[in-house]
Amino acid sequence: MFRRKRPPLTHLADRGPLRVMFLVTSMPVGGAETLLVNLIRRMDRDRFVPELCCLKDSGPLGQQLATEIPVFARMLTSKYDVSVLWRLRKLFVERRVDAVVTVGAGDKMFWGRLAAWRAGVPVVASALHSTGWPDGIGKLNRRLTPITDAFIGVAAPHGKHLVDVEGFPAAKVHVIPNGVDTDRFRLRPPSDALRTELRIAPTDRVVAIVAALRPEKNHAMLLRAISQVRQSIESVKLLVVGDGPERAGIERLATELGIADSVRMLGNRGDVHEVLALADVFALSSHMEANPVSILEALACEKPVVAPRVGSIAETVRDGETGWLVDPGDVDGMAGRIAAMLGDEESRLRMGVAGRKLVVADWSLDRMVRGYERLIAGVYTSKCPRKTAPGTGEGNALCRAQTAR
Repeated sequence: MFRRKRPPLTHLADRGPLRVMFLVTSMPVGGAETLLVNLIRRMDRDRFVPELCCLKDSGPLGQQLATEIPVFARMLTSKYDVSVLWRLRKLFVERRVDAVVTVGAGDKMFWGRLAAWRAGVPVVASALHSTGWPDGIGKLNRRLTPITDAFIGVAAPHGKHLVDVEGFPAAKVHVIPNGVDTDRFRLRPPSDALRTELRIAPTDRVVAIVAALRPEKNHAMLLRAISQVRQSIESVKLLVVGDGPERAGIERLATELGIADSVRMLGNRGDVHEVLALADVFALSSHMEANPVSILEALACEKPVVAPRVGSIAETVRDGETGWLVDPGDVDGMAGRIAAMLGDEESRLRMGVAGRKLVVADWSLDRMVRGYERLIAGVYTSKCPRKTAPGTGEGNALCRAQTAR
């Protein structure tokens, strides 16, 4: 299968919107997937036409998007299905795709970039959301670095990780911070109906976590911390939002620790902003992270955060300012910080205000979307044939003007 030869690119000022294909494995309810939904919905339709391709099942979020944009699924029949390369190439050619953005590592990063190159897609980029498993890059994916225009990190330390640890060229690494909808995620009064539904009394002290129930999220650490907190704050309740393969183990551990009556397993929710309104403190206990969207959502809702010092979390959880950091796996440290914050309303309120101010300034959804738009348009523009204005010698002026928008 040979690489498709495309005619010279048409300058942005002389053509319609760029067609952008986002490639993922599936679209379950999760932080990275929700982020992608928001990105797709917010892209400027006068300049970009987003589409979605899922190697496997489209998942619930993919099904939602299918009512708004073209969604393609079930491209990969098995782990060793090499014919996926042909299917993806054919799709990219038929859809006249101008940019392919793979989201996450693994199969989609490999097959997506290779198929895009074979199809002659002008812009090939990979967005990463983690600093290790399940987003480990691997040797095969590194070998496709020469055909990749950009690697996208979600925070400055994450971008450094992509250069120093993953070995990507610094010139190809771009940091586009994650962003959240600060209109939806904001301080709001708790819903009495939701409080009743979740059996939360007005006098209860509430801790919330929003994370897929997967091993790397280490919910066991938080459960053990809550067990300690309950020794001094009997009314503490833990709201666990998310679903996944670890659910049975988490429920079993809660029973073993004698705190099952304090834990609410809520599964995936479409009203996370309302759940956060019930919380006094937000917690995360992951072994590894890059820049968790859930922390940004909590801070936007003016909820202080207790989280481990991993990945890029320190960019947003600032000790004594927007929350507290603890060492990874430090149950005692997490329990102590949570208990102290639950007992100090003045500090909680102060940290909450500071957290929202930080997110609004640096981690908004609009800022993230504009970052992706600038990157995609910029790479495309760099590959346009040189366009010289008569008598000026200035090349590609129209393309540069469009890119700077």
